[in-house]
Amino acid sequence: MIGFTLGRYLSARFLTMIMAVFATIFGLVYLIDFVEMLRRAGDKPGVSAAFIAFLSFLRTPTVSEQVLPFCVLFGAMATFLNLTRKLELIVARAAGVSVWQFILPPVTIAILIGLVSVTLLNPISAVMKQSADRIELDLFGGSAKHGNDNTIWLRQKSVDGETMLRVEQQSERGTSLQGVTAYVYDTDGNFVEKVEAERGLYRFGYWQLSNARITAPGEEGRMARTYLLATNLTPEEVANGTGSPDAVAFWSLPEVRDQTERAGLDATGYRLQYQSLLARPLLLVAMVLIAAAFSLRFFRFGGIAKMVVGGIGAGFVLYLLTKLVADLGGSGLLSAPVAAWSPAIVGSLLGALALLHQEDG
Repeated sequence: MIGFTLGRYLSARFLTMIMAVFATIFGLVYLIDFVEMLRRAGDKPGVSAAFIAFLSFLRTPTVSEQVLPFCVLFGAMATFLNLTRKLELIVARAAGVSVWQFILPPVTIAILIGLVSVTLLNPISAVMKQSADRIELDLFGGSAKHGNDNTIWLRQKSVDGETMLRVEQQSERGTSLQGVTAYVYDTDGNFVEKVEAERGLYRFGYWQLSNARITAPGEEGRMARTYLLATNLTPEEVANGTGSPDAVAFWSLPEVRDQTERAGLDATGYRLQYQSLLARPLLLVAMVLIAAAFSLRFFRFGGIAKMVVGGIGAGFVLYLLTKLVADLGGSGLLSAPVAAWSPAIVGSLLGALALLHQEDG
């Protein structure tokens, strides 16, 4: 096995380089987001540049967390190339250290980074994103999501039957709904009436809809200043069921997933997010193996630029595959474990196969 001194040296080199790449990308993402937020808030009176800088800081960790696999890929490739250029790996090989021995420290570092990012970075970034979303909602209102369709669908049950709610926007942690359309059914599943209201406020066990227009089959529409609609939902279930999965901390995902399912909402996004976080350490290991497969060529043989481009391309393809399979999982075509784990497993196997072909083939 690789010695303790050499293993510690390689681990320090890899960790330092990966952290440097992560800090660089974090700063770049922050700068781009800061400029974009300044543009969006340009016509908002009383909004200072310092406030926008703080808002961008709250938004950046979530984005940086998504590009962490690239940080590991670039950091590992840069470290391997630097060690090869300085002939350090050549000396290690001459001393009888195989590629599988000196690749152990970076793999260990990748696993540790993955665990830390899941257990510490993700909860912190989730809390910051929740704060950023609330600030954006107050600052930009309905345009906080850049004009995308923000429609929310909720299904609830009560002693009166079942109701489908179409909500344009929810706020105040699920206690306030704007642009509410309720399709009310009785206990036998027969359609009773359609209720359209400007706003809905949560009261214990029911929604209080304001300025409601009620339309029933065979009857003329009528107006009601207040309409009470029984519900079995809680504000937490409404807020969790309509929130973004990446705004939920890793430790809270199982509970939020169960609450969402009990509320009759689609919990696929939360299941997929949970499995993706569990698979992240293996995905980072796959990036290290890919980096090693494309970075261990001796400089005197030439073709280094092609190898580097090939490594970056391979990592980019793996990242795109991860997003593609995640989309399939989000649409229900693949189960959450398959969608989350298959790219990491395939990437690790292909990286190990490439190393076996180069070193032992």
